[in-house]
Amino acid sequence: MTLLDAEWSLRDQKRLQSRLRAARLKQPATLEDLDWQGSRRFDRSLLQSLTSDEWIRQHRNVLVLGPTGVGKTYIACALGHQACRDGYHVLYQRLPRLLADLEIAHADGRYPKLLQRLVKIDVLVLDDWGLETLTDRSRHDLLEILDDRYQTGSTLVTSQLPVEHWHDSIGDPTLADAILDRLIHNAYRLTIDGESMRKKQRLTPSAQSA
Repeated sequence: MTLLDAEWSLRDQKRLQSRLRAARLKQPATLEDLDWQGSRRFDRSLLQSLTSDEWIRQHRNVLVLGPTGVGKTYIACALGHQACRDGYHVLYQRLPRLLADLEIAHADGRYPKLLQRLVKIDVLVLDDWGLETLTDRSRHDLLEILDDRYQTGSTLVTSQLPVEHWHDSIGDPTLADAILDRLIHNAYRLTIDGESMRKKQRLTPSAQSA
């Protein structure tokens, strides 16, 4: 490697670290560290296809679905990490916390700036979709975000709730139609099934042998 190559490599690493810091991914997950042969059941060919940036370039969304503890957040963060490596700007947010922040932003005047930031992100990761009941303002905020991002960015959602229940969980039928139309129709669905890994980790040696 020449001195110039080394300099470019160092610059690329610094840019990557900057993108990763800005992404605020919940877990330091990578696709290389993912256990592809474990007991969890999911469409491995689909996940393999998502390791490329084709879905991001096409502004497709990704829904990672399954019960608690099966690794939805890990996979979402691993895909976010890969997107950062591919040069994209990523932001991880738990949906309940984001909606709470938007509520405060309405009051203190930050809302337009925060909305603009969310729209510009290449890959927006929304973790824990459907965990809490939405207020009327939260429903409108969610629609604003997804409408402004439609066909301009990719949104990656994790949820314990089956997609068939999302409409009811949103509450308002008209807004639910509009929100889900912008999120689901062009989305890949990766469903994970299996035993909670957190429960396995909590098992004591005596419990494991029982």
